Parts: sequence; C-alpha cells; structure tokens
Amino acid sequence: MSLNGVIRQGHRWLSIIFTATVIANFAAMAVGEPPAWIVYSPLLPLFLLMFSGLYMFVLPYVSGRGSGRRIGS
Repeated sequence: MSLNGVIRQGHRWLSIIFTATVIANFAAMAVGEPPAWIVYSPLLPLFLLMFSGLYMFVLPYVSGRGSGRRIGS
C-alpha cells in the first residue's frame, strides 16, 4: 500500500475514533460532570484528522494531476 493509501485509511480510522470519543463525551456529560481526560479526549484525533485532511486536500495540487490543464485546448 502506498503512502497515500495509508494516510487515507488512517484518516478513516481516525474519524471513527473521533466520533466515538465525542459520543463518549456526551454520554459522560449526561451522567454528570465528566473528568477532564474525557472532555479533552477528542482533541488528539481531531488534530490528527486536520493534518491528514490537509495533506489529502493539497495532494492533487502538488502532484500535478489536478492542475486543470487540458491537452489540446
């Protein structure tokens, strides 16, 4: 698997982890005052999602495949 494939797969798994931590956060808030580690637990996957998402966003522009130039125009 190429680096792009690893980052895309990691981005998918990170989104699942982020969603689970947000759901756990809301569930803990419904019970009472949650501990700080539950409140801040979504932040690490969120930052990792941001970096992998930015990488995938910039990739077509850097690789030249998405330059918008057409042959014969």
